[in-house]
Amino acid sequence: MTKPREEFLPTRHSLLERLKRWDDQESWRDFFEQYWGLLYSTALRAGLSDSEAQDVVQDTIILVSKKMEGFKYDPAVDSFKGWLLYLTRKRIAMEYRKRARGRPQQTPADLNEPTAEIEALPDPAVPGLEKVWDEEWHQTMWDAAIAQVKKQVAMKQFQMFDLYVVKERPAREVAQALGVAVAQVYLAKHRVSALVKHELLQLKAKLE
Repeated sequence: MTKPREEFLPTRHSLLERLKRWDDQESWRDFFEQYWGLLYSTALRAGLSDSEAQDVVQDTIILVSKKMEGFKYDPAVDSFKGWLLYLTRKRIAMEYRKRARGRPQQTPADLNEPTAEIEALPDPAVPGLEKVWDEEWHQTMWDAAIAQVKKQVAMKQFQMFDLYVVKERPAREVAQALGVAVAQVYLAKHRVSALVKHELLQLKAKLE
């Protein structure tokens, strides 16, 4: 059964409110699954190692949790995208400071470090970090839109879209593999692409 739109994505106001409760494991799991790739990829592209990037993911999620209780999401003041980037930049800066201090790379991040000290850190000197974030954010939104649309259409229709548009296989090859007419492949592309575009617009309106 397709989820109501109100339950989709841990970026809406209602879910952000639910994240204020540590015992809401489902919401935190959804949040992690939605955003860990964004945080990890951004950290890697900022020049961190695999283990450092994993620390950024872990510590950013924890930092979000520490701030959620008093967090008031106001799109008129700042976007969720901008807020999450701010926290991620601080955690990347912390990893660079740890590296400069010569701390072993396998040492877990100090999770008890005061958030005020973290926020006082200067932004990491990574050229083009905002551009990197924008690229990774776009991919995250694309993946989220695709996942939502997959719930709305028939399996074969989504398979046609996935093979033809996402995996860029020839229409005739897709038609033959799925036992459909080539015209159906084109129709699936048109319909599913329109749904994906709609979902992307909805996400951008809410988060950016």
